[in-house]
Amino acid sequence: MKQILTILPLICLMLCASGQQYSFTFKLEGRTDSVMYIGRYYRDAVTPVDTARLKDGAYVFKGKRKWARGMYSLVGQDGKKAVSDFCVDGSLKFSISGDAKLTPSTVKVKGCQVNTQMFEYLATENAAKKEMDSLRELRKKDKAAAEAGENALAERMEAYEAKAMHPKNANIFFELQNLCAPPDVPDSVNDKNTWYRIHYWDKLFSGNWTGLRDALMQSPQLFSKMNYFFYGILYYADCDTIKADIDRLAAKIGDDTELLRYVFDHIEPKYFRSTKNVGWDAVWCYMASEYYLKGRCPWATEGTLHNMRYNYNRIRQSLIGAHGQELWMADTNQSNDPNDWISSHRFPTKYVILWFWDPDCHHCQEQSAALKVLYDSLMTAPNKRFEVYAVGFESDVAKWKKYVREHHFNWVNVGGTNVNIDYQEAYNVHGAPTMIILNEKRDIIMNKVLPAKSLMQFLDNYEKRGK
Repeated sequence: MKQILTILPLICLMLCASGQQYSFTFKLEGRTDSVMYIGRYYRDAVTPVDTARLKDGAYVFKGKRKWARGMYSLVGQDGKKAVSDFCVDGSLKFSISGDAKLTPSTVKVKGCQVNTQMFEYLATENAAKKEMDSLRELRKKDKAAAEAGENALAERMEAYEAKAMHPKNANIFFELQNLCAPPDVPDSVNDKNTWYRIHYWDKLFSGNWTGLRDALMQSPQLFSKMNYFFYGILYYADCDTIKADIDRLAAKIGDDTELLRYVFDHIEPKYFRSTKNVGWDAVWCYMASEYYLKGRCPWATEGTLHNMRYNYNRIRQSLIGAHGQELWMADTNQSNDPNDWISSHRFPTKYVILWFWDPDCHHCQEQSAALKVLYDSLMTAPNKRFEVYAVGFESDVAKWKKYVREHHFNWVNVGGTNVNIDYQEAYNVHGAPTMIILNEKRDIIMNKVLPAKSLMQFLDNYEKRGK
């Protein structure tokens, strides 16, 4: 459960005047950090809550304060990496010793049954992973023997998990593990992937999650579960699926705005800033309109909502399915007469590719060259499927015109300041390269950069979906 940390301002000296005496001793063989911290998780960050200096080969955290049940992290002096996680649940006087990294198989615990069980569990899991790695290597030589070993290991670990997670062993570590465990897919289910996604949160919200809400939000288990769901299971999902799953999770969370904020503050910026994932801008617009701008996120400040409203009104114009706004721009002749400008929509081709590029951008140069090869190969085709309307994203008009001339771009080249509307706002173009594909109705069907080698396949698939 080690992960990269972000240390917030040190608050370890702000100890509660009330509380119980505690003493947590950590002995790490070979560890020479002059100081170590105990931190509390919140998503992928850790806030220090206590500090201890190395003395006589040990780090002793002691004093008087109230410790909430839950998972904590022992953090090295660089403040960047967790050495190990441990639990506070019941006992406030214990010692943990082991190697410099507190590798579970080396750990010995005194005075705390919870941590004893946790490290034993982690050591068993690690040993099983090593055994599975060995069986994968064996599979290259003896497939039958490897499969028999894998099946035996799976049965053994299933029995071990059932015993370890039994209610009689209830402690904060196993309670969090149980709540954040993946769903058990019934054998009778045909579409197991869909069932798994829809029921992903069942164990958490069917258990005693309200009583453990704070411990959950301050645990690595919940963050890992959330992160895997949105950026593992849903990474390649279409926007409608992602929106439905956000609604499903929000409904389960209900009126618990702190937990909703825990989730939304993590996923909203990622959907907003994504430049590669198709449809994620639509997901962000949905979150903005249906949650933030409808007052369902009370933690959002007026400034946040103002910026969100502005971005929502800007981005929604360029979503897939929206009608593309018609551009009229001057070509390389740079005429000041609007009658000489060229429309982005009035071509006989079925599709128009709006290609926003910058001659100083290396990636633009590579993609433009590849697009030129494809475009030139189709020049003599009886029914050319698309036209390229290439907008020079460059304030230096002379430089842009020179690059177009030297590289023999035979498509429609427009640029400069002679334009009917602000195309950056109209198509959410705030970087190059950007590709927008318009269909025969000049509706947007793609708003991310596609490699030239994938362009024809994309158009083929789009037409198949429409039949």
